[in-house]
Amino acid sequence: MSRDFNQITWNATVEDDLRQLVRLAVREDLGRHYDWTTVSLVGPEQQGRAAVVVREPGTVAGLRALPLIIQEMNAGIRYEARATDGDVVSAGAVVAELNGSARDLLTCERPLLNVIGRLSGVATLTREYVRCVEGSAAQIYDTRKTTPGWRRLEKYAVRCGGGHNHRTGLFDAILIKDNHLAQASGEGISPADAVRTVRDAVRQLPTDVFSEVNAESLIIEVEIDRLQQLDDVLAAGPDIILLDNLSLDDLRAAVARRNAVAPHVELEASGGVSLDTVRDIALTGVERISVGALTHSANWLDVALDWRP
Repeated sequence: MSRDFNQITWNATVEDDLRQLVRLAVREDLGRHYDWTTVSLVGPEQQGRAAVVVREPGTVAGLRALPLIIQEMNAGIRYEARATDGDVVSAGAVVAELNGSARDLLTCERPLLNVIGRLSGVATLTREYVRCVEGSAAQIYDTRKTTPGWRRLEKYAVRCGGGHNHRTGLFDAILIKDNHLAQASGEGISPADAVRTVRDAVRQLPTDVFSEVNAESLIIEVEIDRLQQLDDVLAAGPDIILLDNLSLDDLRAAVARRNAVAPHVELEASGGVSLDTVRDIALTGVERISVGALTHSANWLDVALDWRP
């Protein structure tokens, strides 16, 4: 695989996204008031200890968020990790220990568990897909079908599960999709024409437009939904061709044709991908399989905060 999209790691941008989400969570839970249940029942000096426990087997993600959530909520809590993001854990595993202000532990409980449960669910589902394609040439990729505001965090969780990140947003790669072509169809623009037009247009843009991205480094990907479009698109020389909702026979035929004509162009399959179908898709020989379900259909992992004596 010669070129790839930017892969999300835990970095300052991810942390900034998290801080904004925590501020929203505080507004949802507390507004400008207090946790009235806790302040009514728990004294201000009372101390507590609790464990973050995973109730079911899975792949954990989001533990790196815990210290930042504690900091953002100004909580008097000390945090000790018992696992690392990306670890595969069994039911009953303790992944973190928390101790400190009992009031703060009780008030921070839900935001902490929401982040770990959501991200661990994404990582766990991703791991299932990755296991399904082991031994093939295919890699599992996410999409932009993410929870608003959570994109980088969810893509980070995909990486924790062994998957790969497709483009982060509209700014870091070019993907010519069906609606781009539908909008331009009145002008008689084919997928191959669109690839050439985009490449020429990007080269002519002022250099100051690309303050963070080198125009020449932008991946160009184009979507086709009929095998008959493949030869023309291969001749146009995109980096990746997205094969949308093609049958297994058509995917195999596309791989054979690509291998003969332009082996440097990678093929990505999408549409109709599930845990039941992904291995058959991988065995057609495509290099990439994009799966929106990794983020839009992942169940939360069951994570709880168990109070300790």
